[in-house]
Amino acid sequence: MDAPKEIFLKDYKLPDYYFDTVDLKFSLGEEKTIVHSTIAVYPRVEGCTSPLALDGQDMKLISIKVNSKELKAEDYHLDSRHLTLSSPPSGKFMLEIVTEICPQKNTSLEGLYKSSGNFCTQCEAEGFRKITFYQDRPDIMAKYTCRIEADKLLYPVLLSNGNLIEQGDIKGGRHYALWEDPFKKPCYLFALVAGQLESRDDTFTTRSGRNVSLRIWTPAQDLPKTEHAMYSLKAAMKWDEDVFGLEYDLDLFNIVAVPDFNMGAMENKSLNIFNSKLVLASPETASDADYAAILGVIGHEYFHNWTGNRVTCRDWFQLSLKEGLTVFRDQEFSSDMGSRTVKRIADVSRLRNYQFPQDAGPMAHPVRPHSYIKMDNFYTGAEVVRMYKTLLGSQGFRKGMDLYFKRHDGQAVTCEDFFAAMRDANDADFANFLMWYSQAGTPVVKVSSSYNAEARTYSLKFSQEVPPTPGQPLKEPMFIPVAVGLLDSSGKDMPLSALYHDGKLESVASNNQPVYNTVLKITKKEEEFIFSDISERPVPSLLRGYSAPIRLDSDLTDSDLFFLLANDSDEFNRWEAGQLLARKLMLNLVADFQQNKPLTLNPKFVHGVKSILCDSTLDKEFIAKAVTLPGEGEIMDMMDVADPDAVHAVRSFIKKQLASELKEEFLLTVKNNRSLEQYEFNHPNMARRALKNVALGYLASLKDPELTELALDEYRSATNMTEQFAALAAIAQNHGKTRDDVLADFYDKWQHDFLVVNKWFALQAMSDIPGNVEHVKNLLNHPAFDLRNPNKVYSLIGGFCGSLVNFHAKDGSGYKFLGELVVQLDKLNPQVASRMVSAFSRWRRYDETRQNLAKAQLEMIMSANGLSENVFEIASKSLAA
Repeated sequence: MDAPKEIFLKDYKLPDYYFDTVDLKFSLGEEKTIVHSTIAVYPRVEGCTSPLALDGQDMKLISIKVNSKELKAEDYHLDSRHLTLSSPPSGKFMLEIVTEICPQKNTSLEGLYKSSGNFCTQCEAEGFRKITFYQDRPDIMAKYTCRIEADKLLYPVLLSNGNLIEQGDIKGGRHYALWEDPFKKPCYLFALVAGQLESRDDTFTTRSGRNVSLRIWTPAQDLPKTEHAMYSLKAAMKWDEDVFGLEYDLDLFNIVAVPDFNMGAMENKSLNIFNSKLVLASPETASDADYAAILGVIGHEYFHNWTGNRVTCRDWFQLSLKEGLTVFRDQEFSSDMGSRTVKRIADVSRLRNYQFPQDAGPMAHPVRPHSYIKMDNFYTGAEVVRMYKTLLGSQGFRKGMDLYFKRHDGQAVTCEDFFAAMRDANDADFANFLMWYSQAGTPVVKVSSSYNAEARTYSLKFSQEVPPTPGQPLKEPMFIPVAVGLLDSSGKDMPLSALYHDGKLESVASNNQPVYNTVLKITKKEEEFIFSDISERPVPSLLRGYSAPIRLDSDLTDSDLFFLLANDSDEFNRWEAGQLLARKLMLNLVADFQQNKPLTLNPKFVHGVKSILCDSTLDKEFIAKAVTLPGEGEIMDMMDVADPDAVHAVRSFIKKQLASELKEEFLLTVKNNRSLEQYEFNHPNMARRALKNVALGYLASLKDPELTELALDEYRSATNMTEQFAALAAIAQNHGKTRDDVLADFYDKWQHDFLVVNKWFALQAMSDIPGNVEHVKNLLNHPAFDLRNPNKVYSLIGGFCGSLVNFHAKDGSGYKFLGELVVQLDKLNPQVASRMVSAFSRWRRYDETRQNLAKAQLEMIMSANGLSENVFEIASKSLAA
């Protein structure tokens, strides 16, 4: 096998040929599927005679014609990746290609594949090349028609993008449907679904009066579970009109739910394909977290209609342009539909647990990378988009968005185009802001403060540094917006009037109205901001709402942090103060544990947790987040040499200690937040359940028979999945017969529902019970497990990697388990395998014994025959680090 090829941003060239229209005809069969494509090709520059290279993979070429004339073998060149026409006609021409593919054998779930009896596609990033020969790149935008023919009995429903033009029966018990999409699109947005499905139907009237038919398609038995998805879709359509002035542009919007899908969902124009777990929900089978995820992802894929489909990315390096922007939009939507603070906490936690570790490891790359081997291995830049809004405010951001659509509707564009729209619409100075797109790593910002009582001034000095990352040893300063407020001794926000910066006095107040919050723009390696007219020494509330994706290192004392925890008007920063205290405490205890010192818990910390737990003025979901300790991964990330055993021991100790010292408070919390009769998905009810479930988890950790009985009682009396599963998880913390019995009972009850069974797999896989790898190995042979289904792999194998103490077991059993599975998985589904192998990427963070064991598995993976590009990229970069 050739070594996989690295692709570089600097090598981007405009295509020599564009496609105007693409006419596809699919004849779906049980053994094979025949695809006819007719493409109107035109050269970018008149008179061009360059070869035309088309991408293609895993298919058989049946015939190729140019302007209706069959080509001879010497007129084109075919290899395993490309079909090249050596001398195409000059000027416009018609290209007709017939290919044969086998969707039934396509386990990669890219291109056209068969899933649970239905045909389905996934073309992002580069799946269309598995359907027919094509210039598979996002800057080739064309208008599509698609005719689908299939057996009428087996595949009564035939769907594609756009509008249904005609349908009818043909001989041999077959039928057809013809779809036309009036909007130009890149091929990654092409979609086709054929199968036995039924739809939940509804309508939405846009603000200009267009009536849109909405349909959510699933197998008949799942139809009752689509009510929440339909509610979410209508809410998203209304929100996009209200907040961004964007309305839907066709008369039909389809969503299809399929059980075998690599991603969460896909925004194909007017035919969104979803992983079932992000569509199907009922109170009995889905948790509050599932309901919230469905709301967010249905919103996300719908919002892509403008940010991704109408304006798309020029090349895959510009992914942030559609993904970062659309993730930001779905975060804002979920914040408006629920609690803004709690949503922000969840998003920042995800950033710290997944993104920051990656940014500090061998897979570090900028929001817009310089190169890639496989496009599927990427993430987004929602935090960069959020900074535009922080700097410009809601109205300024909206002005920038309006200009972006005005300039670029129907185009494939770059991150610079978005930047320019934001800048030009607001006449703003964004000095070195583009660094966020090109520089990898998480900036570390240090802050020191001083108060001058005589001059009544308060100074904040900032210094910033971006650590070296692979291929980028030296870094430039970044443009970092830091939202700041100052608290007086009674805990109230102080009015801010003016500040000195760069030798100038700048007014902060607007229209003589007092301002309590301001955004400092840090653009240099070191700079100072001096607030004037400050009557007493304040406690600063820094980086409010987490205004930039940085690591902040301030000179705040523990007593300052306890003060902020009790008083800050910015709820995110109240949570953050508690997290900072908890992280410091955990790191100190880890050091004690490593030196065999006895562990003791600071009474001030217990008091801080207690005061939050008992504060009736606070949102209950916020309390649930605030009394949850930082994750083990977050603490290991702060250590020079990560020690999973010590961190696990310390976190377990603190959890039990808090449970024992605050037992009465936790018991009262469970009692006061018990279920009301009917399940409702709304903020007050979710918040109540979240708080009760956290308290129950604390209590069950004590292994007290009475408290285990309390959890069992909650498990048996629960009327919804949120509470039943939380009680199950609380009981499952502790080894023994009760745990085994309840797990067996839960499976018995839900074995017919594959989404609930995945929860059951994940719960057992993530368990920190010693030596859990053997149990997980046995579950691989469970009749409900299937290595070809991504959701099951993420639940069981991904879940196991989430138990850091077992995955990083000192004897290497966790590494060996994952290594062997990655090699097996790679043969079936490279995308899923590469997600799994990334658990190894930071192997150098550990002690020498673990390093050697992990490295051996990476080397074993690298030596496997026929390794995919997806896995090769992550394994080779991890080893080279």
